[in-house]
Amino acid sequence: MIELYSAATPNGHKISVALEEMALPYEPHTIDLMKGEQKQPEFLKICPNGRIPAIVDQERDNFAVFESGAILIYLSEKTGQFLPTTTQARSQVLQWLMFQMGGVGPMMGQANVFYRYFPTKIPEAIERYQKEAKRLLTVLDTQLKDNEYLVGEYSIADMANWCWARTHQWSGVEIDDLPHLQRWINAIAERPAAAKGITIPPSQMEDKEAFVKGAQTMLVK
Repeated sequence: MIELYSAATPNGHKISVALEEMALPYEPHTIDLMKGEQKQPEFLKICPNGRIPAIVDQERDNFAVFESGAILIYLSEKTGQFLPTTTQARSQVLQWLMFQMGGVGPMMGQANVFYRYFPTKIPEAIERYQKEAKRLLTVLDTQLKDNEYLVGEYSIADMANWCWARTHQWSGVEIDDLPHLQRWINAIAERPAAAKGITIPPSQMEDKEAFVKGAQTMLVK
């Protein structure tokens, strides 16, 4: 059994999508970010960085793993799924996974902060992060022009990038001119495991205004 400590964010959904795709039994524990539960001592024992997601593998002496990219690799190696074993193919998948970890996620995350959450609107910051997010999404579109998925078969790289790319409108980034990216987003959305994974934990976005106000309180934590 995998214990999943997560929240309804793109980073959190990467792991619930992977767990669903891999058909691994897991128990989700929702971490209330707005209440600061990610900074509580009991969670810091699992994740010293105080960020979601994190997992505890009960089958391996309650081994804890934090950082979403590391978790995806761990789960793939545990199950032998969604990460090729040949050197070159494995490297390609990990490259696109790191592309998300170091680029798509941070840049779209900053676009969210300045476009949605930051109380004072700073046009230069909004433009900077939205333009960089669009550039990175364009890189994905180019890769997907001649590839059904990012690297050969569906992999953890697709899961990671999809969980962020599908939220482009929340970052204020349009993708009308990126047809290959749109095709890929829609194709993954039709996978039952991916569709279920993005509902775990449940979204807190029913009242967007209240969500934004709550998120603003996290900026100073």
